[in-house]
Amino acid sequence: MRKAGLDESKVGIKIAGRNINNLRYADDTTLMAESEEELKSLLMRVKKESAKVGLKLNIKKTKIMASGPLNSWQIDGEEMEVVTDFIFLGSKITSDGDCSQEIKRRLLLGRKAMANLNSILKSRDITLPTKVRIVQAMVFPVAMYGCESRTIRKAERKRIEAFELWCWRRLLRVPWTARRSNRSVLEEINPDCSLEGQILKLKLKYFGHLMRRKDSLEKSLMLGKIEGNRRRGRQRMRWLDGVTEAVGVNLNGLQKMVEDRKTWRNIVHGVATGRTRLRN
Repeated sequence: MRKAGLDESKVGIKIAGRNINNLRYADDTTLMAESEEELKSLLMRVKKESAKVGLKLNIKKTKIMASGPLNSWQIDGEEMEVVTDFIFLGSKITSDGDCSQEIKRRLLLGRKAMANLNSILKSRDITLPTKVRIVQAMVFPVAMYGCESRTIRKAERKRIEAFELWCWRRLLRVPWTARRSNRSVLEEINPDCSLEGQILKLKLKYFGHLMRRKDSLEKSLMLGKIEGNRRRGRQRMRWLDGVTEAVGVNLNGLQKMVEDRKTWRNIVHGVATGRTRLRN
């Protein structure tokens, strides 16, 4: 990538005065541009430099995603697959930036993980507190994977809450026909923090970590603004909106709060535990 000169190239997306055209993690690479021509020039650079060291671009594994309409895409006469969503680093990425599909997918994977523990959770030799810890250690992490980067709206919060209650009812072997309140189920389980609270805790810790970094790419992406105008009408909820809404403080206030690690840690703990329904 360095030899391809991508970092020095003026081609890419402008965010907070920085030109960003590639993101790299291990052997996975993402190229970004504002037009088809710019993207082709970036891809050709990578292809040529790779060929010099005996590496070949795998067309079948390369996907093209556009924020606007794009039906087909070719480079050097080879057709490349244009997608509206794909799995990248374990999470589903969509062309419109909506997180709802990934949240639904993760909750479904969490249900499968819960079903795989059926024989263990039915055992009479394991105490209830231990079973609760098993669910929190082996099921919830599956549902929470990558949650730090998700924008969670009210509809998604309801799905997360429903999934958590489904897990606890399955753990207690409460049939769906039983007229038992959710509160009584939570009182028996007595969780320290709800699943939504755990997700929020990870998200706020991640926010604090990024805010304390100096001139990092992640911080620029989080705080920077992209050139252009937002569409008319009600605007979609943004990632930072979820952070400010959860804490009840604007961005300027949050920037000051995260500097004191101990204070921020206490705030995060208070916000997370406050999401448990037993405290409502």
